[in-house]
Amino acid sequence: MTPPRTLPKGLLVAWYGDDFTGSAAVMEVLSFAGLPSVLFLDVPTLEQREKFAGIRGLGIAGTARSQTPDWMAKQLPPVFSYLKSLDAPITHYKICSTLDSSPRIGSIGKAVDIAQPILHSPWIPFYVAAPPMRRYQCFGHLFAAAPGGVCRLDRHPVMARHPVTPMNEADVARHISLQTNRKTSVLDVEMLGSGRLPKSISGHDGGIVMMDTVSLTDMRQVGKLIWGTRGDGVFAVGAQGVEYALIAHWVEAGILTAAPPTESAGAVDRMVVVSGSVSEVTASQITWAQQNGFDAVRLDIQALLSGGNNRQQETDRAVSAALQIIENGQDPLIFSASGPDDPAIACFNTAIENAAIPAEQANHLIGETLGIILKRVLRKSGVRRAVISGGDTSGHATRQLGIYALTALAPTTPGAALFEAHSDHPDFQGLQLALKGGQMGTTDYFGWIKNGGGAAGKKG
Repeated sequence: MTPPRTLPKGLLVAWYGDDFTGSAAVMEVLSFAGLPSVLFLDVPTLEQREKFAGIRGLGIAGTARSQTPDWMAKQLPPVFSYLKSLDAPITHYKICSTLDSSPRIGSIGKAVDIAQPILHSPWIPFYVAAPPMRRYQCFGHLFAAAPGGVCRLDRHPVMARHPVTPMNEADVARHISLQTNRKTSVLDVEMLGSGRLPKSISGHDGGIVMMDTVSLTDMRQVGKLIWGTRGDGVFAVGAQGVEYALIAHWVEAGILTAAPPTESAGAVDRMVVVSGSVSEVTASQITWAQQNGFDAVRLDIQALLSGGNNRQQETDRAVSAALQIIENGQDPLIFSASGPDDPAIACFNTAIENAAIPAEQANHLIGETLGIILKRVLRKSGVRRAVISGGDTSGHATRQLGIYALTALAPTTPGAALFEAHSDHPDFQGLQLALKGGQMGTTDYFGWIKNGGGAAGKKG
C-alpha cells in the first residue's frame, strides 16, 4: 500500500521535558517548521487546552533532570498517563542533548521504567544526536560542540565539569545501563549508511535502541525509521533531534512543506536577565553583556543559603539594584556565578556545607530566588522581555512568574528561542521570555534577544 502523502490530523507529538529549556526546544523546532505547538508548565486544565486549537504538538515542561528517582516515581506517572490520553503518534521524553543524568539525579533510565508500562511502546528509540545543534553520536559515543570545537562528551569542557551531573562516560548505552536494567542496543552509523535498515525493529519488548547520527542524511534516516515503525504509537527518548529527524523525513517525503524563516520580534528598550548557569558559554555571554550596555548584579550565594532574614535581605538588595539599573537606562543582569572557575563556586560549596543541605536543594533555592527577583523587577518596572539562563534555573525560576504556557515567537541559535508567555495575570500575559541552557547561545546572545531574535535581530 502506498503511504499517505499528508500528515495525520491532530497532534503529531506529545512530550514531557526533563527541564524547561529542553522542553521549550521541542516546541521551537516544531513551531518554526510550521507545526504550531504549545508548551504547558504543568498538565493543563481543559480550559487552558482549549485556548490552543489546531496545535500539532503539545508539551509539558518539567524539572525531572534535577530530581531524585523517588520524586520521579511520585510525579511522573500522572504526566505519562496524560500524554497517553492525547493519542499522539509520537510520545517523547525530552532529555538534554548532552545526556545530563545519573542514577541518583535526573535518572533517564528511571523515567523510561516509569513510562513504558503506561505507554507500551514496542521499542524505544533513544536519540540524543542533533546535527543542527552540533551534537553527534558515532558507534554509540556522544560528541557535543564546545567553544573550542566538537568534543567527546567525557572531555567536554562544560559537561565534564557539570556541578550536579558531571559526565565521565561518552558511551550512551553504558551510561544509561547504570540507570535501568532494560535491554539496550545500538543502531550504528554503518547500519544507517548501508541502506540495510530493517523494515521494522518492533518486537524488542520495550528495549532501548541507541541511534547514531553524524550527518543530516543520517538524521533523515532516523526520522524515517521512527515514523515508519510508529504503529499505534511509539515512545521516543532523546533531545530535540527527535523532532529535527521527523521533520527532515517529512519534508523529504513530501508530506510537509519547508517553512520560511521566522522574522525578528523587534528590539526593545529594556530587558532583564537572570542567570544561574555556571558554564563557560554563559560566562562569555555575561562578559559580552557587561561590555554592551548591561549592568551586572552578583548575588551573594552565602547570604541566600545561610537562612534567617539573609535571603530576604539579599533578594531585596538585588531587586533594588536591578530597578536602579533600569532607571539609569541600562539592562540589569542578575547572576549567581560567571563560569566554572568563578570563586562563587567555592563559596557555594562552603555555604551548602554550613547549611547542611544537598547541592540540588541549594540549586533549587537559587533558581527560585532568581525567579522571585525577576517577578518583582518585571512588575515594578513594566519591562516586557526577559531571559532566564540555566537549564535547571529556568524550571525553578519560571514557576515563580504565574505563567501556564509558552508559544514560540522568534528563533535565535537552536534551542534558545524567544517565546511568548500565557498567563491569567495581566503583568505576565504576553511577556516575551527566552529560556537558555548553560551551554546554549552565541557570545552576543543577550543582545540578540534584546533585538528580538530572528536572523535580522542578530548583532555582532
